Amino acid sequence: MKKLLLILVTITSAIAAQAADDNTVDVVFDGTTATVTIAENIANDVTCSSGTSSHVVLTSTTESVEIIYNLSGSSDDGSFTMNGIYKCEIDLNGLTLTNPAGPALNIQNGKRIAISAKKGTANTLSDGKNKDYNGCIHCTGHLEFKGKGALSIVGNSKHAIYSKEYTSLKNLTLTITGAQKDGIHCKEYFLMESGTLTISNTGDDGIQCELAGETSTGEIADDHEDEDTGNVYQLDGTLTIKDNIGSSLPVNADGEIFYRGGTQDFGTTGISSVTTTTPSAANAVYDLNGRQISTPTHGIYIQNGKKFIK
Repeated sequence: MKKLLLILVTITSAIAAQAADDNTVDVVFDGTTATVTIAENIANDVTCSSGTSSHVVLTSTTESVEIIYNLSGSSDDGSFTMNGIYKCEIDLNGLTLTNPAGPALNIQNGKRIAISAKKGTANTLSDGKNKDYNGCIHCTGHLEFKGKGALSIVGNSKHAIYSKEYTSLKNLTLTITGAQKDGIHCKEYFLMESGTLTISNTGDDGIQCELAGETSTGEIADDHEDEDTGNVYQLDGTLTIKDNIGSSLPVNADGEIFYRGGTQDFGTTGISSVTTTTPSAANAVYDLNGRQISTPTHGIYIQNGKKFIK
């Protein structure tokens, strides 16, 4: 009997230790409330200041532990705000979240933020007007979208996705069904490695990438380390951008646009056939149907991913 009890105690301790070391914060939305569970090993590093409110506010002070925030459930009057100083991951595990008065995900963290839609899950985010924020997903760091699930976003205030630094996409099925301004607005560079990205019904550009600084810096390399070029890259995957309003561009970049693989479908309202593989093609001029123009006359044209009027 004593031996059996010892075995049970050992198993229980092992399970408790495993749970304490998982570095996870679980957030389950349910209408106007949310349940927040913080793993024991990070209980001193993460605080929840929102109680049981569906407008969840979490603050992390760790500078060494990569925390995983696991979000699930549903709320038509909720939000997730995360303050932090170290890279982390946000897992979307069957989340439907609408914030009528601001961003659905408000990420106040200048580091790398991985947003993963878990395999087999459908996730939906929607925001409301708020002049203090720039997107339904508003991030002060850099965003890496990944996962084999699906994520659908609508930006009712400004952009659907706003990142103060670079944004990348891998594997994910990401659908932006509308935005008052850009579908995706980021700085430094935008990289689509794979996956499916569909952007429609934007008031401005489908994707806009700006320089973070005043001039381009950093080498163009596979790891894009310290790159701030304002470039847009597509290596693979399916990119569809349609139904932009007026003369807005499907892709607008302060730098250059590189389509190195995958497919692009920009419908009839934007460029569908421009393929730039080397910087030497940067000064080419195109009309709004994607045809290269040797001598522009009067009208709207695109050069280096930006429109101008002749």
